[in-house]
Formats: sequence, structure tokens, C-alpha cells
Amino acid sequence: MNKITILIPVYNEKKSLPEILKRVENVEFGLEKEIILIDDCSTDGTKDLYPSLPYKVLYHKRNMGKGAALRTGFEQASGDIIIIQDADLEYNPEDYKALVEKIKDNTADVVYGSRLLDKRNRKNFLPLSYIGNITLSFLTKLLFKVNITDMETCYKAFRADFIKNVKIESDRFDFEPEITAKVLKRGARFIELPISYNARTVTEGKKITWRDGVRAIFTLIKFRFTDV
Repeated sequence: MNKITILIPVYNEKKSLPEILKRVENVEFGLEKEIILIDDCSTDGTKDLYPSLPYKVLYHKRNMGKGAALRTGFEQASGDIIIIQDADLEYNPEDYKALVEKIKDNTADVVYGSRLLDKRNRKNFLPLSYIGNITLSFLTKLLFKVNITDMETCYKAFRADFIKNVKIESDRFDFEPEITAKVLKRGARFIELPISYNARTVTEGKKITWRDGVRAIFTLIKFRFTDV
């Protein structure tokens, strides 16, 4: 494997985007690195940053959601490994070197970075978010008979030749349960590794809500009993 693609969906992240890009650039994989930004119709001035950036930027003409942004990104990704990076500062890009290594050495097709495997992260979760993540991961474990602790994590790394054969239907945050259901039903060699986490609040720009949690439940059930 020679190349990694880092997909960064962006929606109104003018304040955090320069810093997260700096952190991503500083991570060394021993692979050629492709960074793709997918702007989901930002309106806060984020777009003003792009002309000075040396990356491929894809644009949505209207706000469609994280799932739609990633669907666009997967289509354009040219790396042998693909990993997802949010445009905020909740996650540390240094953590995904270990995830990528498991794919490089052919141990796994799909690797998730689990915030719940590192118990020190518990104090960094918002209370409702912590309960929601545990509930959704337990439901995933129950439905798919897999040992999983953090289905909703941002850090998901994939073998490109595996994930490019998976059709993504969800437009918003229901991408997370959909992609999890589909890779598990396709028999992916799946593992989790612990990562760090520093949650932000709604006032700081967090966009996921309890409604997305409810939608995730229905999405898991739907794709458990749907051909993929």
C-alpha cells in the first residue's frame, strides 16, 4: 500500500479547520498522503480559507449532511487506505497511525478508533452523549454479534478496495450506523483500537443531537434486515 486518503467533511468550521489541518499534516504514515476537504455548503466564511490551501476541495451547492459529504469524498479518494477526520478538534490525528498500521499489515479491512476503550475519556464526554454512545454500541453488538464499543466514532479507517464497493445511502449522521452495519454484514475483518477524545459543546459548534441518536437506532435495525 502506497497512499492514504484523509477525508474531511466540513460545515462551518472556520475557527478549527486551520488547526486540524496542521495536526493532520504533522502525522507521518510512511505513505503518500492525500487530503480531501468536502465543503457541505458552509456559510460562516470557511470557504475563504480554501484558496490558500494545497488540497483538493469538493463543494456541495446545498447543505446535505455528513453522510452525503463522505459519499462525495469516497468517490474521489485515490488512496489505498481511506480514513475519516472531522474538521473540529475533538480527535487527535496522531491516534490514527495505529489504525492505519492494522490495514497496512493486512490484519484488518476496517479499523475503528474507540473512545470508550480508553476509560480516561469518560470525563470528556457530555453525559447524554456518553449514554447514547454506550446504548448504540450495545445495540450494534446485539444485532450484529460483534464485539464493538464505539459505533459512532469519527475515526474509521478502511481498505479502499473494500469500502468503495459499499453503497452509502444516508445523508446525515446516520452514515455511522449504516456504514457499520454494511461492513459487518459484508464480513469485514473488523477491529477497534483505543483513541483519545475531547468533546466540544453545542455552543462550541457540536452539531449532532439526540434526534440523530434516535435515527441511528432505526438505521441499525433497518440495515440489519436489509440486503447490502
